[in-house]
Amino acid sequence: MRRMLRGVLLALALVAATAAAQPQSITLASTTSTEQSGFFAEVLPKFRADTGIEVRVIAVGSGQAFDIARRGDADALLVHDRAGEDALVAEGVGLDRREVMVNDFLLVGPGGDPAGVRGAAGVVEALGRIAAGGAVFASRGDDSGTHRAERRHWAAAGIDPTRLPGYRELGSGMGATLNTAADLGAHTLTDRASWAGFGNRRGLVELLAGDPALVNPYASVLVDPRRHPHVRHAQARAWHEWLASERGQAAIAAFRIHGEAVFRPSAGD
Repeated sequence: MRRMLRGVLLALALVAATAAAQPQSITLASTTSTEQSGFFAEVLPKFRADTGIEVRVIAVGSGQAFDIARRGDADALLVHDRAGEDALVAEGVGLDRREVMVNDFLLVGPGGDPAGVRGAAGVVEALGRIAAGGAVFASRGDDSGTHRAERRHWAAAGIDPTRLPGYRELGSGMGATLNTAADLGAHTLTDRASWAGFGNRRGLVELLAGDPALVNPYASVLVDPRRHPHVRHAQARAWHEWLASERGQAAIAAFRIHGEAVFRPSAGD
């Protein structure tokens, strides 16, 4: 009996030692632009080297990331839709929204620019020209941060794009949407990181950038442990604070795609 008890205690000790030796981890729901651009491949190893915490990324559109947080299936978010972020905090699901970096959106389309987008004063006028000219527009249509931004710009232009014959709502990620736009000779809205990393442009070119309305901030949001007590809040808080720290901001600034800085650190701006 004593021998059996000693065996059980030894087994429990080995299990505890194994668990303690395993790396800490969190689940982060984030956007496809941060994952597919290679941003996480460069930044996450730096965070792990500093903290010992591993980050498992679920790369989805921002709208889906909010739903994942509501279910308690992530510990933190890195997303780019301010209205959705504020709503999540107001619901008591999100906690301590903090802007950590920014890039911008671009309107891209066929190099011949049949709709005259290059001459537009801003994104609202550009969309009006696309609509008036009957040009094709490829929309992600996936409730991502990019899709939500696109819908805001159409609304500001006073246009319901779903009534336009050239409007194609795809329900796909940014890379697939850019590929479809290239196939169709269509216009689309893309974030700078996705565009910089897109290698199959064919006839697509950048047509409009620089409008202040196209600024695209990214925020870190914690999932509130009062709503979901099982979340790994301490580890998620370490990630959240690291992103806003000098080390995290330097890692963001150092990330390049073909030599181009596609995210600017912005914590404290």
